[in-house]
Amino acid sequence: MAVTAKSFQLWRSRIAPDDTVSELCRKAGIKRSTLGQQVVRGKVAISTIVDIARAYGLHPAQELGNFDGYRDLPAGIRGPTSPELISQVSHIDILRLVVARSEDKEAVGREVQLNLASFPHRNSVRAWIDAVDQGDLRQGLAARTGIAPQNLSAQLTAGRLTPELAVEAARFAKVSLASGLVVTGLLTPEEGGWPVTGRNQALGRLSDTDLVLLARDRLDVLGKSLKKVELANSRDQDLWENLG
Repeated sequence: MAVTAKSFQLWRSRIAPDDTVSELCRKAGIKRSTLGQQVVRGKVAISTIVDIARAYGLHPAQELGNFDGYRDLPAGIRGPTSPELISQVSHIDILRLVVARSEDKEAVGREVQLNLASFPHRNSVRAWIDAVDQGDLRQGLAARTGIAPQNLSAQLTAGRLTPELAVEAARFAKVSLASGLVVTGLLTPEEGGWPVTGRNQALGRLSDTDLVLLARDRLDVLGKSLKKVELANSRDQDLWENLG
């Protein structure tokens, strides 16, 4: 959900009363033409709010609370759950940990010492949705927002989720309202209240059995994704051959 141009202008005049639009855009690293087009259309992107807030040393999540659709965001920020933390570990790092455990380089019950890759990763969005889904999240999200299930599925397959859907999914799942914005990359983990070593701690609490099952599930998802790509490439190849 974008914010209205009117609410944006009121917010801008409060945080940067003495700066021109050109100065504001320069500080935020935004093209003036891009901001101008958004204002003319009457809808300013959430990413624009975030960029400007950062440029002026303000907390993006707190500033989003000034706009309709995000009023409850600041008060709804809390630490992520263990499943959320683990969802943001790539399958490569999970496999690395399986090997390290087998070689007694890592121990159950201790914070993982491996240097985990930063996130969001390739499947961050879908992995997060799966982690917070109690069984009816997709249906509930579609009902609350009016998005068609196939459109929601398409976003997840592409590894995307609009800010509106990300926050609404967190509301429905009763987790931190910033989590969805973190896994989509709009907010940094620090801005969303995710602890620096949280993922390492959550992984360390997994038993060997749970870790192996997690690796199996991640590889299953990866296999299905690669299979879809192969089928798509095969169809494209068949099409070109028929055209030729």
